[in-house]
Amino acid sequence: MAPVRTEVPVPPARVWDVLADGWTYASWVVGASHIRSVDPGWPAVGTRIHHSVGVWPAVIQDATEVVAADPGRSIDLEARVWPAGTAHVRLELLDHGDRTTITMTEQPRRGPLALVPRFLVDALLIPRNRETLSRLSDLAAAR
Repeated sequence: MAPVRTEVPVPPARVWDVLADGWTYASWVVGASHIRSVDPGWPAVGTRIHHSVGVWPAVIQDATEVVAADPGRSIDLEARVWPAGTAHVRLELLDHGDRTTITMTEQPRRGPLALVPRFLVDALLIPRNRETLSRLSDLAAAR
C-alpha cells in the first residue's frame, strides 16, 4: 500500500507518548469512535485496544492488537473491523532531533477488504490515513 507521511515539529518521544496511550486511539484514528478498554501493558506485543468503529447505530465492536513494537521507533498493529476484515498497520517514526517524520502504511489482510483491487483501496485509505496522521501530529504537538 502507498505510504502516507507527515512531519511533526516534536521529537519522536512525544509522538510515541500518544501511541503508547491507548485511550487516545479514538482521538487520532479516523473511524474509531469509542475506546471500551485498553489491555494492561499496552503497547506491548499481544496487547489490545478494544474499540468501537462507526457511527451509531451502525457501530462495530472490535479490537486492534500490537503485533510488533520498537518503542520510540515503530509499531505494527492488526486492526480488526469484522465483517469488513483485518488490516496490518505500520507506523514508523524517523528522528530528526526536534522533529519527527511519521510514515503510515496500511494493508488489508483478511476478509472482503483484502479482495478489493489495490488502486481502489489506496483511493480510500490514503485520504483517511492523511487525516489520521494529521490528528496524531496535533496530539503530539499539544503534549
